[in-house]
Amino acid sequence: MTSPRAFLKSTKYAWRGIRDVFHAEQSFRIQTVLGAGVLGAATLLPLESWERILLVLLVAAVLVLEIVNSIIERIADAVHPRMHPTIREMKDMMAGAVLLASLTAAGIGCAIIVPALFQVLCQGYEVPFFGKEICVVK
Repeated sequence: MTSPRAFLKSTKYAWRGIRDVFHAEQSFRIQTVLGAGVLGAATLLPLESWERILLVLLVAAVLVLEIVNSIIERIADAVHPRMHPTIREMKDMMAGAVLLASLTAAGIGCAIIVPALFQVLCQGYEVPFFGKEICVVK
């Protein structure tokens, strides 16, 4: 079993890693700010528990995938500092994975947040939006 001191030391290193990627990667900073905005909206809007949980998981998944992308890029650069065609392909594939995860998260986030936002902001006619009834400002 791990001692509390060893656990705290490991946690310190993990936070240092998150800080390092935050400082080094502009994409991670942008995604962190957007994710914080989504989670802020999730706490303020009338959402169901499962919707909030899904938003937290999506934000975390995108951030984790961005960290993995950064790790793979650094390993590739350390192994082969000059751009090799295989290294370029690996980097492009990882960037594509992050892009797909980000677009999927954005789409699902909009499908959850937009109806709740309309529910809060307006009173009017109800129309379907991704299977939910939302209102439209007259």
